[in-house]
Amino acid sequence: MKESKRRKGVAHIYSSYNNTIVTITDLTGAEIISRKSGGMFVRKDCEEGTPFAAMKTAYAAAKEALDKGIKRIHVKVRAQGGHKSKTPGPGAQAAIRALARSGLIIESIEDVTPIPHDGTRRPGGRRGRRV
Repeated sequence: MKESKRRKGVAHIYSSYNNTIVTITDLTGAEIISRKSGGMFVRKDCEEGTPFAAMKTAYAAAKEALDKGIKRIHVKVRAQGGHKSKTPGPGAQAAIRALARSGLIIESIEDVTPIPHDGTRRPGGRRGRRV
């Protein structure tokens, strides 16, 4: 494997309203270099999806990746998708900024949220969810 290929990685950021998970892999996605989640850095469950938790998560994942020789990354942002929310949570932007500030060079940012093409039926019934 070439030296330039070895120094690149892919940062997968899963961001919902309840949590943010940052996984850094090699270019193929087969080998995980670092995996961190928002719950590892905050005490309360309700704080897992906040930008602060996402920032801490991304800094820790980036530090581990830099120690293992990753210099450049492609970022793939993902929301819940399906028949749930199609927009990333509040931690996605904070995580991308933290990755950039930590010393990693971001080559591209891509949204990989799964969007159904007339998939399964939404929950709630015919008249919707009654509150």
